[in-house]
Amino acid sequence: MPIRCFAARVARVFALLCPASGLVLVLAGAVNASAAVTVTDVGGKVRVEIGGVLFTEYHYQGVSRPYLYPVVGPGGALMTRHWPMDEVAGEEHDHPHHRSLWWAHGDINGTDFWSESPKAGKTVHKSFSELKSGDDAGSIQSRNELVALDGKVVADEDLAIKIYAGKDERILDFDVVVHATRGALTFGDTKEGTMAIRLAETMRLVRGGKPGEGHIVTSEGVRDGDTWGKRADWVDYYGPVNGQIVGVAIFDQPKNPKHPTWWHVRDYGLFAANPFGVHEFEKKPADTGNVIVPMGKSIEFRYRFFFHRGDEKQAHVAERYAEYVRGGAPKAP
Repeated sequence: MPIRCFAARVARVFALLCPASGLVLVLAGAVNASAAVTVTDVGGKVRVEIGGVLFTEYHYQGVSRPYLYPVVGPGGALMTRHWPMDEVAGEEHDHPHHRSLWWAHGDINGTDFWSESPKAGKTVHKSFSELKSGDDAGSIQSRNELVALDGKVVADEDLAIKIYAGKDERILDFDVVVHATRGALTFGDTKEGTMAIRLAETMRLVRGGKPGEGHIVTSEGVRDGDTWGKRADWVDYYGPVNGQIVGVAIFDQPKNPKHPTWWHVRDYGLFAANPFGVHEFEKKPADTGNVIVPMGKSIEFRYRFFFHRGDEKQAHVAERYAEYVRGGAPKAP
């Protein structure tokens, strides 16, 4: 067992045995500095810790699609809305399918995999090909099926999530490959998709019909309410959580279909990259943005989530995107 992982386990055991001890704080601090990533299947969900501290959990059983919840950012900031997974006072109860952090699309061969309506399909977990802990990064690799309401399997999906170690900021790569193994696939032109996160209520651009304290900015310099439906390499959404300004940037990989993607980013906290919704984003004829994947072929989508302190300038988001494009593991700031 790597020394860092062993130290993390020792700290957790000691905390349980002697929670009032000052030594626990010293050990916890040492573990955080080491920043090892541990990935553990705990039955129905996979727990991910960085330096012995919870970062997120990957929920894969009894769900409409796999999702990550909670997502704990810099300084312990809870970066996503709790509902509908948990009840927390002061949160809106709109869009019950906005489950923290997820990937899905609203029209694949005519089936809606985005919503949780009575006619929607589901993304069903079949198996893990990898659950891996490490000193520098951890990974979750899952094989899923896209299943229509009538039980027909529309497509097979390989999902890979890589979580990087870090002392404060949090970075994960989210890669999805959809295989046309059951017939040709048509990704329909709709705004309802695709690589998404629903942010904490306090980060919203608008709250209760009044201006909130959150802000949105794209790589092209478009800001706030003008960002919806625009194309950009990346978008950053930041605002206050428990008295500190934190943000999350989503990076669109240049090899993704139709890069730079369009952004389905809303003032109420929905934040999604969507390469398909041309009809609604640009008021073009219906089906303009359709993408067809022939039988036997695949389509791949790759994104990076960068959870940081401060706004896009303080977090050097543009520089971190350039780092992502160059490839390899992220470098510590």
